[in-house]
Amino acid sequence: MPDTLDPQNVRAVFKAYDVRGVVPDQVDESLARATGAAFVRVTGAETVVVGHDMRPSSPGMAGAFAEGASAEGADVVMIGLASTDQLYFASGHLGHPGAMFTASHNPAQYNGIKMCRSHAQPVGMETGLAEIRDLVAGGMEPSSRTPGTITEHDVLEDYAAYLLQLAPVRGRHLKVVADAGNGMAGHTAPAVFGRLASEVELVPMYFELDGTFPNHEANPIEPENLRDLQARVVAEGADIGLAFDGDADRCFLVDEDGRLVSPSTLTALIAARELAKEPGSTVIHNLITSRSVPEIVTELGGTPVRTRVGHSYIKATMAETGAVFGGEHSGHFYFRDFWRADSGMLAALHALAALAETEQPLSQLLAEFERYVLSGEINSEVADPAAVIDALETEFADREGVTTDRLDGLTVSHADWTFNVRPSNTEPLLRLNAEGRDTETMERVRDDVLARIRSDR
Repeated sequence: MPDTLDPQNVRAVFKAYDVRGVVPDQVDESLARATGAAFVRVTGAETVVVGHDMRPSSPGMAGAFAEGASAEGADVVMIGLASTDQLYFASGHLGHPGAMFTASHNPAQYNGIKMCRSHAQPVGMETGLAEIRDLVAGGMEPSSRTPGTITEHDVLEDYAAYLLQLAPVRGRHLKVVADAGNGMAGHTAPAVFGRLASEVELVPMYFELDGTFPNHEANPIEPENLRDLQARVVAEGADIGLAFDGDADRCFLVDEDGRLVSPSTLTALIAARELAKEPGSTVIHNLITSRSVPEIVTELGGTPVRTRVGHSYIKATMAETGAVFGGEHSGHFYFRDFWRADSGMLAALHALAALAETEQPLSQLLAEFERYVLSGEINSEVADPAAVIDALETEFADREGVTTDRLDGLTVSHADWTFNVRPSNTEPLLRLNAEGRDTETMERVRDDVLARIRSDR
């Protein structure tokens, strides 16, 4: 008999791009087992690769998913402990669909599943996840197929070698502080940096795999989670600091002075490197990335293409355009030569490679890519997000020199500033990102828009 699952709960934990919820109240091994079977039925996979992070519930859930997939007749390759980009590597390198058990940067009580088709092609609501959800919610009948095998295959060293092939680090010796946040970079960084012993002195922080996150949340987009790294970089006299999230698919930088580096700045740097290798290529950026990115791409002879926020939009647009690279302001970086998947470690290696090629400190290297002042994302709870967006468009649309568009929420642009307001997919929130040519301009626009958003409180 199939596992009996609450359909309402199933629909609650299947999000736009993945499965995520609290363990064991919302996600457990029964859900994982049913999802494994449904995944094989929807994708038609003959072989599935499965990896998991360091959360206490992850090995059991990964094993249950494998049981469900095997029961549907698929062979399962267990790669064991893995970062999400390591799972994407396995999917691309081996040519099979995959599933990764992780809740990324979410707190310890959460877990979830990220799934992809072969060669790391995304699975979202519009590309199979809705069908998987409906099968799980409906209670699938057991398959009559001959069960598949479950085997183990370690891809960590192949993963490390492949990344360094894409972004070799050569030049001056660097001192690098890396904060894994007790997440999966503590597993992948030793394998990668172990191959760079003569080029890099690595100072590890919180490399112990611990899904309870005893030092700080593994979410580097929150500034408080970077303070230990900032202090350590300065104390060590390091050249650069790297901060990874829980499943290590995102990376944030800290310069030699302990200053946070905008992900938009890193996007521009990597874009410049990729365009130097392939002049005239297309580079993708989402609409909350700094306008410096499309400016620089254009100046370097490339073609910038703007997308909505979200990895499914980035990856789909990369496939349509043949783009060589894509960046999001949230710290996700996508590479054509990495099956259009995102990799925090590969982004980090690009930064190290660029830094090793020059005698400049990181702050000077990046100065040419930092043209605007950004507010960062600011959330506001509102009763009717759509009405607030409509009111903002009415207020700004007729101003001199202003253009608006509705690609994703509302973007309002002026020669000296821009802002975007987007509704959350899951909460009654509006997310504001603003930027200006200088701090005074950014703060004026930010405060003006925030006052209008929050005027009904």
